[in-house]
Amino acid sequence: MMGYYGDGFGWMWLWGLLLLVGIAVLVLLAVRLFTGGSNRGGPAHYGPYGGPPYGPPGTPPGGKSQARLILDERFARGELTAEQYRENVKVLGEEP
Repeated sequence: MMGYYGDGFGWMWLWGLLLLVGIAVLVLLAVRLFTGGSNRGGPAHYGPYGGPPYGPPGTPPGGKSQARLILDERFARGELTAEQYRENVKVLGEEP
């Protein structure tokens, strides 16, 4: 009886489980590939988690343009004086 390991089906349930998990992963990948990913169900300019839209595509939250955000950052770092900041905001046509 030495070397006898039973009927040999003791670990077969593990292989079946791994096979099912593998098939499920392949189906999920195929669905994502053929549907264009997971960003479906709304315009691209909606907020995170399907929240309210920010405005036209490309407009950051808060309604400020990208140029205004850069200008705000430069003013906060001290690269611009208050007068230069106001002048540049006026050129952009936005409210200070």
